[in-house]
Amino acid sequence: MPSGDMLALVDESGRVVEWGPAAEELLGRSPAEAVGQSVTALMGAAPGPGAGGLPGVLVKPVQRGTSLLWQVLSAGDAAPGPDAAVLQALFAHAPVALYVLDDRLRVVRMSAAGRGPRAVPAGHRVGGPFTAVCAFEDPEAEADVARAVLDSGEPVVDRLVRSVRTPQEARDRIRSFSYFRLEDARGGVLGLVASAVDVTEREKALHRLAFLDRVRARVGHRLNVATVCQEVVEVVVPAFASVAVVEVVDDVVRGEEPPAAPARPDIPLRRAAFKGIVSGHPVGDVRSLPSGTPFSHVLADMRPRLVRIDEDSRWLDVDPDRGDAIRRSLTRSLIVAPLELRGQVLGVVSFYRQLHEDPFEEDDVQVAAAVCAHAALCMNNARQYMREWIIASTVQHRLLPQRSTAPDTLEVTGLHLRNPENAGAWFDVIPLSGARTALIVGNVAGQGMTAAIVVGLLRTAVHTLAALDLEPDELLARLSDTATRLAAAYAALPPFDPGPPGPLTAGCLIAVHDPVALTCTVARAGLPEPVAVLPDGTTPGGSVPPGPSLTGPGRAPFPATTLSLPEGTTLALATASLADQVLAPAGPLRPLLDGAHTTTLPALHDAIASAARDDNDAAETVMLLARTKALPAGRVLTLPLPANAEAAPVARAATLRQLEAWGVDEETAFTTELVVSEFVGNAVRHGAPPLRLRLILDRMLTCEVSDGAPSSPRVKHARTVDETGRGLFIVASLAEQWGTRHHAHGKTVWAELPVPAAPAP
Repeated sequence: MPSGDMLALVDESGRVVEWGPAAEELLGRSPAEAVGQSVTALMGAAPGPGAGGLPGVLVKPVQRGTSLLWQVLSAGDAAPGPDAAVLQALFAHAPVALYVLDDRLRVVRMSAAGRGPRAVPAGHRVGGPFTAVCAFEDPEAEADVARAVLDSGEPVVDRLVRSVRTPQEARDRIRSFSYFRLEDARGGVLGLVASAVDVTEREKALHRLAFLDRVRARVGHRLNVATVCQEVVEVVVPAFASVAVVEVVDDVVRGEEPPAAPARPDIPLRRAAFKGIVSGHPVGDVRSLPSGTPFSHVLADMRPRLVRIDEDSRWLDVDPDRGDAIRRSLTRSLIVAPLELRGQVLGVVSFYRQLHEDPFEEDDVQVAAAVCAHAALCMNNARQYMREWIIASTVQHRLLPQRSTAPDTLEVTGLHLRNPENAGAWFDVIPLSGARTALIVGNVAGQGMTAAIVVGLLRTAVHTLAALDLEPDELLARLSDTATRLAAAYAALPPFDPGPPGPLTAGCLIAVHDPVALTCTVARAGLPEPVAVLPDGTTPGGSVPPGPSLTGPGRAPFPATTLSLPEGTTLALATASLADQVLAPAGPLRPLLDGAHTTTLPALHDAIASAARDDNDAAETVMLLARTKALPAGRVLTLPLPANAEAAPVARAATLRQLEAWGVDEETAFTTELVVSEFVGNAVRHGAPPLRLRLILDRMLTCEVSDGAPSSPRVKHARTVDETGRGLFIVASLAEQWGTRHHAHGKTVWAELPVPAAPAP
């Protein structure tokens, strides 16, 4: 400080009557605060020159009228040098805020940059507590850090500290503080020097970059539009905003093509995701955006907007529900950004900040736009995948039985655990001749439409082969031929054809239940062994040997096993994932199946469905549960026949007696008699003993004639001049279905006739 600058004018009592600019700069007190105060109190808080405080002063008397005053002048430095000049320059002009603290952490000197625009009275700066002068968000923590430096002498460098907002500042500030201990020539502790640099903008820029990195890392991992929207709000709140809302064009949510930009004013939007405190509309709500709001403006021109919320925001009244939610949440600023990709509109995202948060800045608009750009790309990928998934799921759903086809001799329920990533499991219940029922489960390794198409082809093949009355092992062998041809066709596709990603693999299990013989014949191809629980809670001793997958190498057979299953037995068939949990002896849900004999089938189904583990990586899986019933003995007639001309009259007479006992109408009885006569006549002429007639009354009236010859009858179209050859043609015209079933010791020819009225047992 130059020598001779007036610091103050003091009266005889020691009170300040004038306070010069040099004193104000030196001590940080304005004339209004200093005039009238004791000069000793004002200047006594400043340290000596060794600590960078007051320079030497000169005091001389001044006559003012009749009063004697004392003028305090700067005497200048006795030996000015470069160190003093550097200190003076730092405290006067350096952009770094400097604070000199005594050993009680009081400010004894501060640089011009340290004063800043803060709303701390000047009289409370020099001599005031360091933590109050700097207005720290956590003053106690910062005082502890300063004391630690004072005690240990170890400096603290580049400590990021947040300061609370003042009326003169629009937002909180972040400053980098460093602390160094002051010592005299003998090592005595004088205090601390604290330096501070405002790094608010730097930290915000780093925060924005880190935030965008998190968005890219956490958004878009699941190929589902709704999931992507939820991922957006989860990463945005609270890192970037206190409330986030994602609204998506309703057609996009369903996998349809997005509209071209700009969107029409009345386009319906679905609230796909929300996170925050107050919501104007529930998630899932579909509505159009009212015109005259920032949201409609964004959809009109596809430009993000920063909106300040205040009492004059009249657009809040245009959308009352949303406006009320915004007011109740004490929102102070809002960013609305479009979800747009390659000229197509996917939706809009709204980001809110409340009163206790820093308001959004223009730089934040670019961050919001970057978030929406990444989200739009992920949503478009998910939309395209969802479209294929929706088609595949719909196709597969239609491939499964749409209604129960189980006969009265079986109680059946199916459990289907879907997996969005896989779509290749199915089950079937197919009625067969002789009141029998085929229970089928199968799976195809793969995803999406490819797996669904293969399932449809295999399921069609199974139904076709089942109509031929093949035994389970023979049916699997024929089905294996079909699957092998499909696998070869897929393997021959060009490299870039959208076929299966790897070799086609399929498995199937077939169980044929006979309610008359109370047996079940099972064969399996690449699927787990089924489990039967008898009415007493035990399981049969025999096992079903494994067979290769349908597309396995070679021509390995599919061995079949016939199990005796009394009435009330529970049979469980499943594909891999559910089989591991329920059918395996050590499976976690096996106790539920072991207790099947003590519960109803629907209750068992619900218990397994509730307890089954949700494994997102597992293939889609199904389980078929069946409980056997015996056909009442009164609904079956079994009659051995002689192998001569007497067979037909005996069969006709027995048939008429039995149909009369069952209460079958005369027209059906006449048709049945005709069918039985034709079947028995063919067996006598072309078959071999032993001959047997069997009538079964179930959902249909079944007529069966068995003989020991392996040959099959066939329909002949007789000429008008022929006297024979029309028998089976007539049977085919009268019966709902007819066919031939081969077995180890011959064949059985059968026909099914409708029963008009409910018969008496």
